[in-house]
Amino acid sequence: MRTLLRGVLRPLRAFRSRPWPAADVPLRATSHGTGLLYPEHIPTTPLQKALLAAGSAGMALYDPYRHDMVAVLGETTGCHTLKVLRDQMRRDPEGAQILQERPRISLSTLDLGKLRSLPEGSLGREYLRFLDVNRVSPDTRAPTRFVDSEELAYVMQRYREVHDMLHTLLGMPTNILGEIVVKWFEAVQTGLPMCILSALFGPIQLSARNLQVLVSKLIPWAVQNARRAPCVLNLYYERRWEQPLKALRQELSITEPPMHVQGPA
Repeated sequence: MRTLLRGVLRPLRAFRSRPWPAADVPLRATSHGTGLLYPEHIPTTPLQKALLAAGSAGMALYDPYRHDMVAVLGETTGCHTLKVLRDQMRRDPEGAQILQERPRISLSTLDLGKLRSLPEGSLGREYLRFLDVNRVSPDTRAPTRFVDSEELAYVMQRYREVHDMLHTLLGMPTNILGEIVVKWFEAVQTGLPMCILSALFGPIQLSARNLQVLVSKLIPWAVQNARRAPCVLNLYYERRWEQPLKALRQELSITEPPMHVQGPA
């Protein structure tokens, strides 16, 4: 039993002990001599994945700000869905180019000076404003570790790195209410089990007033827009910085939110 337990827990210890890699390095299929499919890959058995999924789900529900546990949950439960998303990207010219070129979104790949010089209302300027106002950084996204495919690992990494773009597109802050709205949009768009769980159980933390607003106004709006919009993973955001945010929303059939959601003071 002790031997089995040690084997099950070994991937989680490796996950906690490894430093995060440079975020400007594209994920590529390489041979590392130890069964690793990409530099940060941690191979796991189906049993280990199941236990990691159960444990991370419990921790993520208890503390939604445990982004490391949310990341583990997404990777250990999303294999089938990642294949569907990968296939959608392959069928789209812009998405296929993203899969081929493997762009990364991080402080080391963003030209902050250029983004600040863009016109008011452009995607790049509004994205940078979102980062500043909400005091967040693209470098906080965890690297993919438990996905047993280099290409699918990149799809998961891309999903994480465009998460703040979705906040910008939807006009949502990073407080609990704003995150839940974005998770509803992502759940419908991607079908990732982690997004669905977050969308369903995240509202238990809300006040009665915010819960009423979420259910009556924001969830219907997020679901409607997610169903109407094309796959947001197929957007090469880095080549659209100068595009007016309003024009991009029109292209994606994303409407203005039904109400303003107050962000950080």
